[in-house]
Amino acid sequence: MQRIRLRYTKRGRLRFTSHRDFQRAFERALRRAEVPMAYSAGFTPHPKVSYANAAPTGTGSEAEYLEIQLAEVRDPARLRELLDESLPDGLDIVDAVEVRTSAFADRLQASVWELRLEGVEPAEAGRAVAAFLAAEHVEVQRRTKNGVRTFDARAAVTRLEALEAPADRPGDGACAILRLVVRHETPAVRPDDVLSGLRAVADLAPPVPAAVTRLAQGLLDEESGTVTDPLAPDRDAAPAAPPTAAGPSAAQQVPEGPA
Repeated sequence: MQRIRLRYTKRGRLRFTSHRDFQRAFERALRRAEVPMAYSAGFTPHPKVSYANAAPTGTGSEAEYLEIQLAEVRDPARLRELLDESLPDGLDIVDAVEVRTSAFADRLQASVWELRLEGVEPAEAGRAVAAFLAAEHVEVQRRTKNGVRTFDARAAVTRLEALEAPADRPGDGACAILRLVVRHETPAVRPDDVLSGLRAVADLAPPVPAAVTRLAQGLLDEESGTVTDPLAPDRDAAPAAPPTAAGPSAAQQVPEGPA
């Protein structure tokens, strides 16, 4: 048995696919790529795939993760290529490592999000960010399947800043970019909860829905406020490649040319 961890993206129009839609597309890709999957036991065997902390429907992402279990050993890099070719554009497999460490879910401590606010001046967004960060608590409400729930959106936010949109962006209207780091807590604080908090403390109300993208998720460095690659421990634990004939010892045996 072999286990592989994969990072994939949701880009463009594919950001509107639900998690269930992605599951169906991914299982089709496994069949097309002829991946030798391990299957569960029982009357309805299914491929052993584990998904971790999927982004909400409607948000883009550069950092979604899943793990698959294989019945035969395969090269992770080649497996990534085959699966990526079998998925539609926008659902892209961008990294693959063999599992060499445990407790992967525990490494997904925080996410880095980018919110694109069309029609909002960067200075206006900056004032709202300052008000949000200065508040000790920012209570927001969200409707859940169990009814309306009130919780603090401020506590989970470890970093929040307002940036100007890139100069080469399409269109010539105002646009602000929010970059934030949010801890994964219970209840989960989502980017739209932070927007609700900005509306509550500073009356920031973008005229059109924000375009939301998860840029990263992984281990949170509390001192710097950065989020690190959760696949790095598996990559670092890989055994070193054996020396080859092209190594230093072989180079020393190359005869010198004529004087």
